[in-house]
Amino acid sequence: MGIFTQKNQSQPRVVQVRAKHFNSLKLAMAAGFIIVMVLMTAIMRLNSQVAEQSHENTRLHSQIATLQNEVDKTTEDALLANAEKDGNRSQAVGYIENIQSKLKSINNYLSKRGLRSIGFKTVNLSSNKAKSDTKMYSEFNSYLDKLVNNIAYMPMGYPRISSFTSFFGYRGNPFDFGNSEFHPGLDFKGNKGDAVKCTASGNVIYAARAGGYGNCVRIKHPNGLETWYGHLSKINVREGQRVTVGDVIGKVGSTGRSTGPHLHYEIRKNGRPVNPKQYLSLNM
Repeated sequence: MGIFTQKNQSQPRVVQVRAKHFNSLKLAMAAGFIIVMVLMTAIMRLNSQVAEQSHENTRLHSQIATLQNEVDKTTEDALLANAEKDGNRSQAVGYIENIQSKLKSINNYLSKRGLRSIGFKTVNLSSNKAKSDTKMYSEFNSYLDKLVNNIAYMPMGYPRISSFTSFFGYRGNPFDFGNSEFHPGLDFKGNKGDAVKCTASGNVIYAARAGGYGNCVRIKHPNGLETWYGHLSKINVREGQRVTVGDVIGKVGSTGRSTGPHLHYEIRKNGRPVNPKQYLSLNM
């Protein structure tokens, strides 16, 4: 048994505690100590685990950052590749647009001469079928540059749409029956005042009266070629003027050595007349 005393103002008080309660208290204290030790051990272990977890988190973050950088680099490379591809496609689309424009120009030139146009399929530029084959398009575009230029400046087609009244070569002389003469061009049937159109772009080198040709227009083209238009009732151009395919250069008439209204049409190469009939159709 244990004895505890407490002082107050009158006298001390004795408190008796049984031994079994004292032993229970010791046991409780011991148990509490053990619990505290266990908790401290657990806390220390948790702190160690937290430190390891923090280290692991740091390592994982580092790996994630590395992977992200690789992904960003891959994405950047992909974007650059796509940008290059898109650039090629954009360039290809530009070539296609130029090609289609030139084909339309060719058809426009042909229609002005009374020739059948070239059939071609229009490419849908918004479709992936417009492939980025810039080399092929570039070469075709360059070829069309030459073709458009050749078609523009090459005498081709009809100065007027009508039937022929006389052909190139020797024929009977309409002013001297029984004799023949060399006819250096084609004669097209027409009525006075019908439009006469030039068959190629070029420069007017003569626009006036010319003996038996009557009112005559001569146009110079590249490669030593000239076109002559005779017996006109009216001249619509002047010397030195630049003309384009399909321009009206005069009107059908019967001036000069003529038996009636018609158009005399010649093509000369290096000053010598050649048969215009070989230039009437498109041969490519």
